[in-house]
Amino acid sequence: MKSFGLTDKGKVRKDNQDSFLIERCDAKDCLIVALCDGMGGAKAGGLASTLSNKAFVSYVYGKLTGRLKRIPNYSDILLSACADANGVSYEYSQFDEAYNGMGTTIVGGVIKSNGKGYIINVGDSRAYIIKHRDARIEQITRDHSLVEELVECGAITREQARVHPQKNVITRALGSESTVEADLFRVTMQMGDIILFCSDGLSNIVSDEEMLECAKKNAEPEKLCRELMNMALDRGAGDNVTVVAVSR
Repeated sequence: MKSFGLTDKGKVRKDNQDSFLIERCDAKDCLIVALCDGMGGAKAGGLASTLSNKAFVSYVYGKLTGRLKRIPNYSDILLSACADANGVSYEYSQFDEAYNGMGTTIVGGVIKSNGKGYIINVGDSRAYIIKHRDARIEQITRDHSLVEELVECGAITREQARVHPQKNVITRALGSESTVEADLFRVTMQMGDIILFCSDGLSNIVSDEEMLECAKKNAEPEKLCRELMNMALDRGAGDNVTVVAVSR
């Protein structure tokens, strides 16, 4: 597997509250990926993003490299890692008034070299799978956002959601409450497939179809990430932008 990631504060924001980590775990022949998009002011949002990111990856890595020899339950590990990351950020938010209301999205998981992937998310940062054989893109995760709920109940269309004035309102986040509910997904990558993780700074400005077209021209994760980042920046990038690609 190959992987690469990029993050940028964009063209408008003064600070970058996004963060990402890619950790190779040789013990289980896999990659651990996490991408976070913080909220709650520059100081608080950036801290929630960084804390949650590190806590999540550290927890997963620790479980996968522990002394127990039994086959790991990736689903349970990821759900527990999310709970642990939520607890870290929530405790900080209670510790200092400057951090009240801070939180972060998270999308990430474990991707094994055999193509098995376990993906988890809270908030509106996304994971996609780009199918090489079928030349198509599928969104793996479901946004925890107000506009997603409006789309699902038929109040607005998917196209209207992209420009809705409340498109950045999320309904779940790490750190905002003492507990959090995460969604878990399982995917299988074939040779040539790509799993793409991104913050809404990319998905709000680059369409799924454009991501697919970029992937058709750029099979290498680094080239794909750089082209997608350049596309977002060229269009004004009003938000922080983060993109991570893993190919098989």
